[in-house]
Amino acid sequence: MAENASMRRVIIVLVAAAALTLGGCAAKQPKPAPPAPGETSEPAQGAGAGTASAAAANPDDEATGPQAGLLATRLVYFDFDSAEIKGAGTDVVAAHAKYLGAHAATRVRLEGHTDERGSREYNIGLGERRAQSVRRALLLQGATDTQISTVSYGEERPAAPGHDEAAWAKNRRVEIVYLTQPLPAKP
Repeated sequence: MAENASMRRVIIVLVAAAALTLGGCAAKQPKPAPPAPGETSEPAQGAGAGTASAAAANPDDEATGPQAGLLATRLVYFDFDSAEIKGAGTDVVAAHAKYLGAHAATRVRLEGHTDERGSREYNIGLGERRAQSVRRALLLQGATDTQISTVSYGEERPAAPGHDEAAWAKNRRVEIVYLTQPLPAKP
């Protein structure tokens, strides 16, 4: 019986080690293929809050947008409980700002997201702060106010299911969604 309990412990340790190893692999982001037609995020109807109207969240209004180099990357990731753009996110934002500056008719929606930790209200606010942070960076680097709308989905639309750091890291993001229709006029 002691041998049976010992064998169970070994199996549990091996399963836990395999889960941790596979979980570490899931955190790696594959590089998108620049020439292929890109996909923007799938917007869901519902729980968002922010400056975008319900009509702006319509999937029919989404465009493919530019696909070359850093422009193919549409995600800016954030640290836990932070709205500061860091690392590769600064290069992604700079590339999109340059593109928007050169294409005045192009419109984008910035969708702020958080991981599941924190209250719903706090996460909606944090998602909005993240979207506004990217908006400010775009404006400082050449985009215009009329080209950008923001919305926060908080924790309501996770990119990665799961309740671990690898999933949470993928969910702390702003998605840059290119639109086909002009943004509604601001009052």
